[in-house]
Amino acid sequence: MTAATYQRVVLASRPRGEVQPENFRVDSAQVPDLADGQVLVRNHYLSLDPYMRGRMSEAKSYAASQAIDDTMIGGTAGEVVASKHPKFAAGDMVVGMLGWAEMGVSDGALLRKVDTTHIPLSAYLGVAGMPGMTAWYGLNQIMMPKEGETILVSAASGAVGSAVGQLAKLKGCRAVGIAGGPEKCAYVVDELGFDACIDYKAGNLVDDLAAATPDGIDAIFENVGGAGFDAALPRMNAFGRVALCGMIAGYNGEDVSIRNMRFMLTSRLTIRGFIVSEHMELWPQGLGELGALVASGKLKYRETVAPDLASAPEAFIGLLKGRNFGKQLVKLI
Repeated sequence: MTAATYQRVVLASRPRGEVQPENFRVDSAQVPDLADGQVLVRNHYLSLDPYMRGRMSEAKSYAASQAIDDTMIGGTAGEVVASKHPKFAAGDMVVGMLGWAEMGVSDGALLRKVDTTHIPLSAYLGVAGMPGMTAWYGLNQIMMPKEGETILVSAASGAVGSAVGQLAKLKGCRAVGIAGGPEKCAYVVDELGFDACIDYKAGNLVDDLAAATPDGIDAIFENVGGAGFDAALPRMNAFGRVALCGMIAGYNGEDVSIRNMRFMLTSRLTIRGFIVSEHMELWPQGLGELGALVASGKLKYRETVAPDLASAPEAFIGLLKGRNFGKQLVKLI
């Protein structure tokens, strides 16, 4: 029997600078009666992602701001518990965008059935889902690496960056990562198979990057911006490509202006920002390739899992500070 109410996390106020726990509030909501064409889902996992910080702001962006007192936006994975939609039945495992909540109702438009026989449900929020697709798109459509080239990946131990480097290695490239701390760098090299990883916390970013890229850099997957991106631009080879995915270093209002912008001209670089949800026509191809690689063990991943809905705000704050290891999730069931 379905419960009459469920818990959700809403945006209580907009952050000023760093996100604080009091910017969120846990509320109870009524489980609505389903209309024709609707699906009720009990979420098992919530996805926490850096883009959510931008949505919390009222600043102009590629998508509408998160509304105050509404359920926080976010990807979800769970089980259909009731359906009045012809394409979904109770018991189906699905991923969607039902937000930071124990349950949610969908009209099916953004809901996708998934097979958990060979791929765990949680992975569909990470390497076999939107983060993996982000890596796949940026690498294949923008960086377009050739065998033997050197690619650089910031936030290399994270959900997106870890996939970028592994996919590049499968194409015969040399993969160099940037991550925070010796433990993360060891994981990037020893478990993910990158050729090198620079610890930006070690305080020797420019020299370490030069040592790791003796033949220069042909393509960058940029998740962070700031000092790492600025240090990488002088290392770029002529006609290099940059997939600009995120600027997490500036999400709290920090200065991420590019001091080495002149190298964009002198190295004749192509720099392209992208939003992966704007390229849905390629998702079936990309997700098919990613799923096969995950199922076969050729694409590895790691997860950091917060234990319940109430822990989501602190887990999200930790994500923005780089405390997570791999994909940050919240487990509800």
